[in-house]
Amino acid sequence: MLTVGDKFPKFKKPAILADKSVGDISSKDHKDEGKWMVMFWYPKDFTFVCPTEIIEFNSNHTKFAELNTVLYGASTDTEAVHLAWRENDPKLTNLTFPLIADTSKSLSKKLGILQPEKVAYRVTFIVDPEGVIQWVNANNDATGRNIAEVLRALEATQNPGLTACDWVPGEATL
Repeated sequence: MLTVGDKFPKFKKPAILADKSVGDISSKDHKDEGKWMVMFWYPKDFTFVCPTEIIEFNSNHTKFAELNTVLYGASTDTEAVHLAWRENDPKLTNLTFPLIADTSKSLSKKLGILQPEKVAYRVTFIVDPEGVIQWVNANNDATGRNIAEVLRALEATQNPGLTACDWVPGEATL
């Protein structure tokens, strides 16, 4: 699995955008805008744990935007499956960020997060505006991630100081 200090791979992938249209997302989009990127991967659409995370990321999308960060969800499902899921689950109808389709599995392979069953592990990457991975978190399929911790890690990573154990935004650094 790629880790801290590695360059995030170049990619251009179809996605279901916030307005439910299909568009392309690329690795240079966030860099061209001078923004950070949080890309969270989940195993499959139409499952049980995944929508709980996506809903919570969506609830916090404004906080990510305030931190100069673009937010992308991604899986190996197709864009058609992403759209069907959004249209069939009322809690996913109003997502405010894209869901990327890695149907070729090329990006998940480059990242080193493709499971033997050919779905992605539950992994979150925080990538700086230069395209360098600054934080990675991986969970097993049955364990949902903590979105508040992703936000805390993003702020700590963006902070020029040293952040101690259990540091929370607004506290002094070391």
